[in-house]
Amino acid sequence: MKMIPLGRTDIVVSDWCLGTMTYSNQTPQADAHKQIDMALDAGLNFTDTAEMYPVNPIKAETVGNSERVIGDWVKATGRRNDLVIATKVSGDNPGWVRDGKGYDGAMMAEAIDASLARLQTDVIDLYQMHWPMRGSYMFRQNWAFDPSGQNRQQTLDHMMDVLGALDTAVKAGKIRAIGMSNESAWGMTKWIDCADAAGLPRMASVQNEYSLMCRLYDTDMAEMAVNEDVTLVSFSPLATGLLTGKYQNGAVPTGSRMSISSGLGGRMTARTLPAVQAYIDVAAKHSLNPAHMAMAWQRSRPFAISAIFGTTTSAQLAHLLEGRDLELSAEVLADIDQAHRAHPMPY
Repeated sequence: MKMIPLGRTDIVVSDWCLGTMTYSNQTPQADAHKQIDMALDAGLNFTDTAEMYPVNPIKAETVGNSERVIGDWVKATGRRNDLVIATKVSGDNPGWVRDGKGYDGAMMAEAIDASLARLQTDVIDLYQMHWPMRGSYMFRQNWAFDPSGQNRQQTLDHMMDVLGALDTAVKAGKIRAIGMSNESAWGMTKWIDCADAAGLPRMASVQNEYSLMCRLYDTDMAEMAVNEDVTLVSFSPLATGLLTGKYQNGAVPTGSRMSISSGLGGRMTARTLPAVQAYIDVAAKHSLNPAHMAMAWQRSRPFAISAIFGTTTSAQLAHLLEGRDLELSAEVLADIDQAHRAHPMPY
């Protein structure tokens, strides 16, 4: 397993990250704990969660339960120092967390302390803001994105307010590094510029969607990442399971993401399955498992990535881990590029 620095911090993480958003919901605690053990045994030291998890569906009464599952593992094993733990504070939401009010500097300490308690730890390694409070084009909002209602000074004042509160938490030893999620290139550079100018904590990472099927990150965000040393903690590298091929030909496996959310969060369009098939065909041509190929492709990119994958069961995790050391040849990458050009932005 490849290890990479997290931004400009002294934290070193595996370039695969264990996602936990199904923990306590679709994934029972015993199996979740087994998955963490398996990941560590395979050389993965990085796991990601959020105060609003589990998902599918998100409910106010289950908020924080995925963090609690990890906390119970920490308490039971005593292996806290083996694991780099990332979590997130919620942005605007329909009322699941803090009545939907999102975050600002005034409530940050309360949110951090609540996550620390659920995780049963004294420090969070990477603390992320789940959404920018001014809005975002992620999750298919790019098709009708309109930033004209944003107030630049209000945004900058909010950033300084939040960074000040995070600085207090860093100095108190409660968090080690900070990151954003669902953020833009402009947003990331402003967070970084504000921090650098005021001597406040600097964004080490950004957690955005990135896969063979969703490549919004490839231009402006990639340039930002390279020049500012920001690590992409990519989510949905398997495109919510699409890139495994399990949904081809109209299949909807019992207990799968599609069986719960038929549209896969807007990812199912008329062009989706043909695009998936193009990548499955590339994998077959080179005798590769398509899921292994999709994960290996992440480490081929010209910017730093730790790819978050979620597996509902430990059996699924065992299968995915079989490809953890795969490196793609130039021939495979060339065929992937051709498939991408033929099937750009399928959703």
